[in-house]
Amino acid sequence: MRRLKIAIQKSGRLKDDSLQLLKECGISLDGSANSLIIPSRNFPVDVLYLRNSDIPQYLEDGVADVAILGENTLIEAEKNITNELSLGFSKCRVSIAIPKGQTYGGKADLNGKKLATSYPNTVKAFLTQNSIDAEIHEISGSVEIAPNLGLADAICDIVSSGSTLFTNGLKEVEVLFSSEACLASSPILDQEGREILEKLLFRIRAVLEAKNKKYVLLNAPNEKIDEIISILPGMKSPSIIPLAEPGWSSLHSVIDESEFWEIIDQLRNAGAQGILIVPIEKMII
Repeated sequence: MRRLKIAIQKSGRLKDDSLQLLKECGISLDGSANSLIIPSRNFPVDVLYLRNSDIPQYLEDGVADVAILGENTLIEAEKNITNELSLGFSKCRVSIAIPKGQTYGGKADLNGKKLATSYPNTVKAFLTQNSIDAEIHEISGSVEIAPNLGLADAICDIVSSGSTLFTNGLKEVEVLFSSEACLASSPILDQEGREILEKLLFRIRAVLEAKNKKYVLLNAPNEKIDEIISILPGMKSPSIIPLAEPGWSSLHSVIDESEFWEIIDQLRNAGAQGILIVPIEKMII
């Protein structure tokens, strides 16, 4: 029976978030955390723990069918693999940073400079696109210390909170692109594998959609229902259920997390009472 081989990073935050996503998709994994391959007992998937930088090559060669990896790794690898879906976690930026004491007037200031990075292909593309003549010094790990050691004038690295740059006396001056985890697929994925992948994508989309939504229940006098309905976005329209108390109804709907507090304030002002907010575990649209 065909099983989908999905590669994830063997250690680190991305591994933990990837395993959590699979768990939320109802996929149970059997095996030790030290195993290289862990099968699922309730979904045709085998998880391969691989070094992050090796995953793109394994995907291109078809050793892995799909993988969860950072878009920054995908872009840097320049392999023939497809980004199937952005996953919304492990967000960061690929940025250029210079010593805090230096002034920065724009990209032209990078001419003649030496840039230390673990992303040489990404930096080369940026320099070429902007007609910048600079030297790339490839470093594996601890890129942020290069300027202090005199190895480089600037660095290009992934940035999340910026605390590592601050600690090492650097400041962010250019953002090349924003990145997050994604699900990528092999160019030689067969039809059986594609069918399993589509089932997995269906589950993932349901989980991701639910993370950005809240289920709202409220009570309202009947004469206020039309006004309240105009406030509630809903997937189609709110559900309206008569209450035992004459002249009152219960309304149920779904709202976006980003609009939550603004909508709640509007509902209260329109006469809504007994407002309950419930998290959504899965959401099928």
